Amino acid sequence: MSEIIKVGMADLKVCSSPNGLTTLGLGSCVGIAIRDPITKIGGLAHIMLPDSTAIRGGQLNIPKFADTGITELVRQMEMLGAKRNRMVAKLAGGAMMFTFQNKTDLVRVGDRNVEASRQKLAELQIPVLVADTGANYGRTVIFYPETGDYVIKAVGKPEKVI
Repeated sequence: MSEIIKVGMADLKVCSSPNGLTTLGLGSCVGIAIRDPITKIGGLAHIMLPDSTAIRGGQLNIPKFADTGITELVRQMEMLGAKRNRMVAKLAGGAMMFTFQNKTDLVRVGDRNVEASRQKLAELQIPVLVADTGANYGRTVIFYPETGDYVIKAVGKPEKVI
């Protein structure tokens, strides 16, 4: 019997097949799904901000940031038996939830989250296979490490699998 494990905001979880992982409400946040296709071990991080060093005390909440959360997700997957050289990633979220005249970095948090996630994954040599990011709507996702399916749900949009 498989279980769908809930990942909260600024949280991360790992599991192995046949279990899956889900997170709700990815607006400007990014859901980083990583999988080892051989062991079928996977993980999902719901990151809120790109850089832990930009905020005093940022290192206290590891899953909240792309730079620390992705590293921790990979570490936990390796502890379950996944191999980094086989890992692949998929991304969802990073929306621009509000429209402003002035598109400062503060407002562009969704774009910055996606950029930071891609940068950290590249640093760890984990390829991003596909992404459903940007736009102006939130997403709920379900990730199945067994198949690699990353189900994206959004209000008023057809469900898609990437």
